Amino acid sequence: METTLQQIQSLIRAVPDFPKPGVVFRDITPLLADAGGFARCIDALAEPWQGSGVQAVCGIESRGFIFGAALAQKLHAGFVPLRKPKKLPPPVVSVDYELEYGTDRLEARTDALRPSERVLIVDDVLATGGTLAAARALVAKLGGELVGASVVMELAALQGRSRWQEGAPLHALLRY
Repeated sequence: METTLQQIQSLIRAVPDFPKPGVVFRDITPLLADAGGFARCIDALAEPWQGSGVQAVCGIESRGFIFGAALAQKLHAGFVPLRKPKKLPPPVVSVDYELEYGTDRLEARTDALRPSERVLIVDDVLATGGTLAAARALVAKLGGELVGASVVMELAALQGRSRWQEGAPLHALLRY
């Protein structure tokens, strides 16, 4: 597995001072462009959840859609997009959450999950943890049973994991 993680990490480009000075942006586009690397990434994301009975994968807009849809296929589960405001026709259920500079909202169709459906949340990155916490609250509002969450990378210095409540595992392939 270590070799696989090193291969995946080698396909994520560090872009210093983007989008502002002092920030190192982790660019996943080389990973997505490499068929073998992307397949290894999906396999590694799926590994902890094999046999857990995941029935739906909820991907967070927008890069979570890419990983979430592929992971849903790998786990033989359905895919549910968790969208930004006004992207879905009504009726929707929503959760507001705080960002570094304001607030945002995640939405899903009111019928996106069946009661007690076993759900995995997926995104590309865990930074401050607000989006992932909002996704968890949205799954609860929809009546889903949270199995856990997976991200491709965790930016550990931003301490987003501290906003993840106990009771469901949070898996990160890579930590920076």
